[in-house]
Amino acid sequence: MTNMKNHLFYLFFLFCTNSFAQEFYNMENIQTIEITFEQSNWDQLLDAEYAGSGDYIMAQSVSVNGEVFDSVGVKYKGNSTYSANQAKNPFHIELDTYKDQEYDGYTDIKLSNVAKDPSFLREVLSYQIIRQYMDAPLSNYANVYVNGTLIGLYSNSESISKKFVNSRFYSKKNTFIKCNPPGGAGPQSNNLPNLEYLGQDSTDYYDAYELKSDDGWQELIDLCDTLSNEIDAIDQILDVDRALWMLALNNVLVNLDSYIGAFAQNYYLYRTDYGQFVPVIWDLNESFGRFSMTGSGNLNNTTAKQQMSHLLNQNDSDFPLVQKLLSVPMYKRMYIAHCKTILEENFENGSYEATAETLHNTIDAAVQADNYKFFTYANFLTNIYNDINGGPGPGGGATPGITNLMDGRAAYLLGLSDFNQVTPAISDITVSDPTPVVNTPVTLSAFVADENAVFVGYRSEFGAPFTRIEMYDDGLHNDGAANDGTYAVELPINNTFVQYYLYAENDNAGIFSPQRAEHEYHSLTATTSNPMIEDLVINEFMASNDITAADQDGEFDDWVELYNNSDEGISLDGYFLSDDADDLMKWEFPSGTSIAGNGYLIIWADDDEDQEGLHTSFKLSAAAEAVLLVAPDGTIVDEVTYIDQVTDVSYGRYPNGTGEFQSMSPTFNAENTGTTATTDAFANQQAIKVYPNPANDSFTLSVDGETEEKQIVMIYNLNGTKVYQGMVRQSTQIDVSYWPVGLYIVKIGNAVTKVVVE
Repeated sequence: MTNMKNHLFYLFFLFCTNSFAQEFYNMENIQTIEITFEQSNWDQLLDAEYAGSGDYIMAQSVSVNGEVFDSVGVKYKGNSTYSANQAKNPFHIELDTYKDQEYDGYTDIKLSNVAKDPSFLREVLSYQIIRQYMDAPLSNYANVYVNGTLIGLYSNSESISKKFVNSRFYSKKNTFIKCNPPGGAGPQSNNLPNLEYLGQDSTDYYDAYELKSDDGWQELIDLCDTLSNEIDAIDQILDVDRALWMLALNNVLVNLDSYIGAFAQNYYLYRTDYGQFVPVIWDLNESFGRFSMTGSGNLNNTTAKQQMSHLLNQNDSDFPLVQKLLSVPMYKRMYIAHCKTILEENFENGSYEATAETLHNTIDAAVQADNYKFFTYANFLTNIYNDINGGPGPGGGATPGITNLMDGRAAYLLGLSDFNQVTPAISDITVSDPTPVVNTPVTLSAFVADENAVFVGYRSEFGAPFTRIEMYDDGLHNDGAANDGTYAVELPINNTFVQYYLYAENDNAGIFSPQRAEHEYHSLTATTSNPMIEDLVINEFMASNDITAADQDGEFDDWVELYNNSDEGISLDGYFLSDDADDLMKWEFPSGTSIAGNGYLIIWADDDEDQEGLHTSFKLSAAAEAVLLVAPDGTIVDEVTYIDQVTDVSYGRYPNGTGEFQSMSPTFNAENTGTTATTDAFANQQAIKVYPNPANDSFTLSVDGETEEKQIVMIYNLNGTKVYQGMVRQSTQIDVSYWPVGLYIVKIGNAVTKVVVE
């Protein structure tokens, strides 16, 4: 049997080792953000910048859940939700405008003022639904204070930035487009980011799109040209499946301030390393029917929105992404299958209502305390179920009650003939060898009923497009007898993992297995003829290199040294190196890279991939960080966590290849000797001991050395947070009864050891 996993299949590991990483967007908690300006006229200053250059104003400090950052960039954002005449405007906070600082791994904080939504639920609930089917921002709530005054409750949604695309699509340097008119959308503008082909002059696209990368206009033009004129080749330049999910989600959720509505906006496009544009939905504050304009008219009441066509704008040339994709019969069947999955998994079973009620209860007191909210507290209590008449902003009028709208919409759509056709049934998915050897193909088979054709999509690289090939029931592909309902195909095994899904269709309907494909999929793990991965280790690294070793261009960059403890060479095809447990696939070894038996390999951690040789997409920090070596299937082969590194002193294993890490004189591309390079006499002579280790309530810290002077002891957790600081001469006892279970780093001078608290 196979296992279904989504593309973040290593999430369990991340949760166990780095569970704080998504706390900032935990939907169970309301964040607290406190902005402090030196100027009392801060609102006037922000208004002036919004109307002028759009630059940031420096806040004296911003506190996020009690953690204070000084010198932070703050500005107002938004289009129709901003007004100089209102007290509660949307904020964009940039922690690293003036200083290199971040919170929970994030530098940008996007706060929406909930100006269009009596329920306060639309944005956060919509993102929660969408993330089940495609990559989308994390989202929750924050109470925002300025100079000590509560401005109100905001929705807090992850910024779609280069950091976002790098974490989801494994690159950040390619064409990146915000599909919103730079001047703002509205009835006054005909500049729509609708992917209509306007010819080869890039200036014709400037008023409809905002380029977030250094270049890429020609690639956008190529996408529009292909969509309009070469639809058979569209999957070469567009991730069609994600585009179909985007269209399906916008339609089912009646999210008309999107590509399918009057302004054809509010999405991003990022072109991956594989040449495909991937769409990302954003700005969901008017989802669930708050916006009424379809581009061909207005849906002015809840019944009209409940019964909005699932094929809205199918025949409208102003919406080529809808018109052209749905003109392909297979794509149309896939689109309807996606719509049906969304309806059945969220609305027919009522799970969305349970989530909405949970969110509603979480924010109830905060909404009541919000003195600048745009609707009444009574509206908030009511709009989860019932319609609210009136409200600010374009496309105003009645705001549907969320359950009133969506219960009716689910019943209406699921009653249509397109959703009641006989659908193929896929069962008994098997592979001929559940643990194959790399480069040895397997036979994939499944039993399928009520089908005309069956396909498998597969890939063996993270973030790569799925290759779709046909499966057969002809008796010639290890499928048993011809026409017996068993389909099979030979599946290549080119890496230590394969991710795949099945798709079956007849003339009227299609179905995926798993039904959330391509966002989720089945997986197969292969073995390799390489030596055991434990033979490959991080052997030594330097996070502050001033004079020790230079690369081929004479630059003294950070470096990491790998060592192969075995006698056989190891291929590094598909392996990754990272400094971030949230992004294990941060840098992939170039194809063809290998390390000889008992050999060394140097990688320059300099964020300069344009140089010849092995140069990563990240730099090492001399402060607390980690280095991780990751196998193609996402398994961490080796990792080391470290704190404060000394310039031109390396951190390496002693004995070479097998020992514990310690500070040492660098032995670049050679056997580690274990000798220290520090000039600190105490550090030269001392050895830190902790016992018992692991510790329960306390442990004794002792120092062997000739000095009688007291030394500073600092202890850090694996997040780099200092949890203890004190003095020691030769020994001291440290109480850890209140410390969380985990691994801690003990540091005295340049000497470092570890202690485990149980």
